[in-house]
Amino acid sequence: MLKHAAAAVVVLAGVLVPAAHADGGRAGGICRGATMFVKVCASDIASAPGAAGGTAAPAGTSGGSSGSSKPSCTYTRLDPQPPAENMFWKGHDRSEKGAVYGVNCPGQQGARTVWIADGQAPDAAPVIDPEAVARQAAASMRLEGPTVASPRAAGTYVIGMPMWMWATPSPSTFGPATASATAGGVTVTATAKVTRVRWAMGDGTTVTCHGPGTPYRKSQEVTTSPDCGHLYERPSSEQPGGRFKGTATAHWAITWAAPALGDGGTFTETRATGFTADVHEVQVLN
Repeated sequence: MLKHAAAAVVVLAGVLVPAAHADGGRAGGICRGATMFVKVCASDIASAPGAAGGTAAPAGTSGGSSGSSKPSCTYTRLDPQPPAENMFWKGHDRSEKGAVYGVNCPGQQGARTVWIADGQAPDAAPVIDPEAVARQAAASMRLEGPTVASPRAAGTYVIGMPMWMWATPSPSTFGPATASATAGGVTVTATAKVTRVRWAMGDGTTVTCHGPGTPYRKSQEVTTSPDCGHLYERPSSEQPGGRFKGTATAHWAITWAAPALGDGGTFTETRATGFTADVHEVQVLN
């Protein structure tokens, strides 16, 4: 799948319809339930006109008569032009008076293109960065850190004894969660889910678990967790407050797709939850 292949770079002008949390029925603004739709208005950061049909057309200035201090984009006419059936034409064809341009904007990454009619200023042609739209969709999701069930704040643990760690899964703490956003007529759908949880145990060690972990049952007696466990080797009495202070960090993989552009990708976000563990030595009497 092309990375930003047919994107046209648009700055998301920050006009967002209020987002709603995917909390299973709570409505806010324009959405309800686990699937959301966010409308993003798009406009080019460029402000000064350029000449279509040239080899390069800078748009926007860092000074000059326009008084704009915004960074400029450079529009370069592709030579040769893409094949007629290529998606870069954005639904236009060779019978129309216009051409496909490559776009380079400061602070933006990836190869982006836009179709511009002959005589039209480049800044009049909106350019879409689909990953930026995807991040707006992700921002509307309710993505939280793990709900730590063990170690329990009220629990007491023993050095040398296996500890089972687990979190209570839910759509907002493990996913999947889905949201869509649109800009300049391009809709991007993003789906987020937790791929792993990194447990910093507070004693200088970390444990990576690929899932929420398995809840402990008394019938399992003294056994090691099958998928998410730890063994403390010293007591927590010397720690501030007499407890190990740890953090469970969820790594959310967010996969997005922009079908109209034939584009897609993945990025990661993290959410963390703190926990404490009260760990003691067992005193043996002779």
